[in-house]
Amino acid sequence: MSKVGRVTERGSQHVIVRHVRRWLRVLRDDLWTGRADPLPPSVWLRWLPHGIVCLAALGITLGDIGQLSDHGNVDFGYAFPLGLAHGGAVVLALWRPIAAWWLATGTTLLAAVAVRIQLLAGSASDFTWPWSAAAIIGQILVLLLLALRVPTRVSGEALALTVLLTYLLQGLLGASDYQSTGVLAVVLFTVAVVLGTALRGRREARAQLQQQTTLTAEERARRTLLEERSRIARELHDVVAHHMSVISIQAQVAPHLVENPSEELKENLAGIRQNALEALTELRRVLGVLRSEHPETGQPLGAPATGTAPHAPQPTLDRLDALVENTRAAGLTVTVEDIGDRRPLPPGVELSAYRIVQEALSNVLRHAPGATVRIQLTHLAYGLRVEVRNSPPRRRAPRSPGAGHGLLGMRERTTMLGGTLMTAPTPGGGYLVSAFLPADECDRPRPAPPTDPEDGTA
Repeated sequence: MSKVGRVTERGSQHVIVRHVRRWLRVLRDDLWTGRADPLPPSVWLRWLPHGIVCLAALGITLGDIGQLSDHGNVDFGYAFPLGLAHGGAVVLALWRPIAAWWLATGTTLLAAVAVRIQLLAGSASDFTWPWSAAAIIGQILVLLLLALRVPTRVSGEALALTVLLTYLLQGLLGASDYQSTGVLAVVLFTVAVVLGTALRGRREARAQLQQQTTLTAEERARRTLLEERSRIARELHDVVAHHMSVISIQAQVAPHLVENPSEELKENLAGIRQNALEALTELRRVLGVLRSEHPETGQPLGAPATGTAPHAPQPTLDRLDALVENTRAAGLTVTVEDIGDRRPLPPGVELSAYRIVQEALSNVLRHAPGATVRIQLTHLAYGLRVEVRNSPPRRRAPRSPGAGHGLLGMRERTTMLGGTLMTAPTPGGGYLVSAFLPADECDRPRPAPPTDPEDGTA
C-alpha cells in the first residue's frame, strides 16, 4: 500500500473514532442521568392515571414473581426482588423515567440470565424467554412513560438499546427449549415508543398553540391600545394646537390694531406669543411620545384605520342627538337626560364624552340587542359625569368579530383628562358605564363614579 493510501486510511479511521466518541458522549448525556421529570396530573382525570399505573405495577410484581418461581423454577428468594424491581420500575417511571428504564432493563437482564440457567439445566422448559409476559408489560409502560416526557432522540436511544439487549440475549447468547418472545417484545416496544412520542408531540403542539394564542391576544390588545392612543393624540392635537396657534397669531397681530401701543403692551403680547409657541412645541413633543409605539425610542405607530378622516371636524356633545337617532334606527330604545345647567366645556372633554357614549352604545348594539338604554349627562361645577345604563338583552347576542377592547379606549380617554371610569354589570342583568371628566385643573373635590350599579348614586 502506498504512503498516500496509508495516510488516507488513518484519516478515515480517525474520523470514525471521533464520530463514535461523539455519539457515546451524546448517549451518556441523554441516558446516564437520574433527573426528575414528574408526570403531570391529567387535566380532567387529575391523579387517576397515577393510580392506574400503580395498580398495574402491583399486578406486574405479582405476575413476574409467579412466572419466575413457578414456571421458570427460579428460587423465590431471587424471584421476589426481580418481580419487585419490575413493578417498582413502572412506579418510578412516573417521576424519573430514565432511571426507571435502566432499572427495568437491568432487571430483565438478570431475570433472563437466571431463567437461562434453569433452561440449560433442564429444570424449566417451554418458558417465555428472554422476556416474560410480566416483563414485557412492565417495559411497555416504562417506555411509554419515558416517551411522553423526554425528547424523541432520547426515547429512540432507549428503544435501540432495548432492542440490542434482546438481540444479544436471544440471538447471540441463546438458550434451549423456550418460547421466543424477542420479536414480539421488540414490536410492542416500538409501538409504545411511537405512541408516546406522538402523544408528546400533540401535547407540545397544543401548548405552543395556546401560548401563541395568548401572545396574539396580548399583541392585539396592545395594538388596539396604541391605536386608540394615537387617535386620541390626533384629536387633542387638532383641538389644542389650533387654539394655541390662534393665540400666537392674535398676540402677533394685536399691536398693529392699537394706535401707538406702549412698549409694555408690546412686551406682554410678545411674551404671550412666545409662551404660546413654546407650549405648542411642547404639546407636539408630548403627543409625539403618546403616538409612539416605543416611547423610549420614539418609534412611530403605523397609521391606524380609525374610519375618520384625519382633518375631519371632531364631534362634540352637540352631535349627540344625531348619534342617538342613528342608534334608535338600529333597533334600540334610547333616552337622554340632562341634569344641571349646561355650560361650555373644553373641547377635549366634549370630544371624550361623545366618544364614551358612542362606544357604550356600540357595545349595547353588539352585546345586548333589544335592550333599553338610558344616557344621563350630569353637568357639575367642576366637570361632567356621563352614565350609560342598559337593561338586559331581549334576545341572544350574535358572536361579535370585534377585538373587544373598547373599554380600554374609554379608560385611556378618562385617564388622559384626569378623570375616572367605572364599568360594571347591574344586578338586573344589564350593564353600566360611568365616567367623570373634570372640566378644569383646579383642586376642587371631584365625585367618584357611583359604587352602586343599580341606582347610580355615589
